[in-house]
Amino acid sequence: MSTQQSALSTTEISQRVTAIWTDVLGPGSDRPGATFFELNGQSIAAVQIAAAIEEQLGVTLDIGDLFEDPDLETLTRVVLALSSDSAG
Repeated sequence: MSTQQSALSTTEISQRVTAIWTDVLGPGSDRPGATFFELNGQSIAAVQIAAAIEEQLGVTLDIGDLFEDPDLETLTRVVLALSSDSAG
């Protein structure tokens, strides 16, 4: 999986995180500044987001990160940081 993530650019990772977030949380969830809980995120959504990120990007996201109530931009930064940590 590390080969898959190392082949992806920062832009591609950001786009995939956005696609996962909006797919799971629904229309309007890409609204700037809207947090996980403001978008009615619940534990099942957290599991779905974390699983999709791991499946598509090879990055293991702690579900607890979503319960810290990030917005999309913050979550993307977390995933990018985890991606660069595991690639290095």
